[in-house]
Amino acid sequence: MKKVWIEDGCTACGLCEDLCPDVFEVTDLAEVKKDADLGANSDCIIESAESCPVEVIKYEE
Repeated sequence: MKKVWIEDGCTACGLCEDLCPDVFEVTDLAEVKKDADLGANSDCIIESAESCPVEVIKYEE
């Protein structure tokens, strides 16, 4: 996993943080944690992206 980002349109539902708390953090909007280990969390990143109700979580493998 090389890169993870969240595009405009996040509703801050918190699902990504529930599925992958080591990578995502929801305050006003969801954010990718700066020190997140993307490689170790690739499965839950993909699950978060596929589960996102507004489809704004993107990643590059």
